[in-house]
Amino acid sequence: MSIYNYITVGSSLFLTLLILIQTRGASLGAGLGGAGEVNTTRRGTDKTIFQITIVVSLIFAVSLILSVIVKK
Repeated sequence: MSIYNYITVGSSLFLTLLILIQTRGASLGAGLGGAGEVNTTRRGTDKTIFQITIVVSLIFAVSLILSVIVKK
């Protein structure tokens, strides 16, 4: 098992945790588009968690691509 596989598994678990931590629109109606908030601005920790989620998702995608390339 290569290091890319460990990075993929670790980043996927961390990405799942980050997505679950985000609390914007926590109700079921918000998940289906009924939140009524058209324009929102992320501030403070919400913005930081959002940015970390983007970075971790990029790490996850790159590690998947690299593991496929190295495997060949």
